[in-house]
Amino acid sequence: MRLHLSLTAVVVRDYNEAIAFFVNKLGFELREDTRLDEDKRWVVVAPPGSTESGILLAKAANPAQAQAIGNQSGGRVLLFLATDDFDRDYAAFRVRGVKFLEEPRREPYGMVAVFEDLYGNRWDLIERT
Repeated sequence: MRLHLSLTAVVVRDYNEAIAFFVNKLGFELREDTRLDEDKRWVVVAPPGSTESGILLAKAANPAQAQAIGNQSGGRVLLFLATDDFDRDYAAFRVRGVKFLEEPRREPYGMVAVFEDLYGNRWDLIERT
């Protein structure tokens, strides 16, 4: 048996603003945008070259979900974006206006810097050693 993590849901306020952030700021690809009903869409974005995983942009459907926007991990890093060239992607993200919370640092596991998505969820940009 072979398993893999396919999608991770990120709760968003608005589909279009979330798509704009992921596509224009992070350089992700819009893989799917299917209308399910008047208010709900199935929206998947993923880094270019990613074949098995992506982000499901899930619009908050009630007040409890809306409260979780931007703090889905309780203030910790939620997602880890791996790169094969940290310097290239760090520079590109900064030029596109991605907000980094710290300067890059070298850790035993690789080069890393924490950034926020448009809602405040924390991500690691990481190049593993």
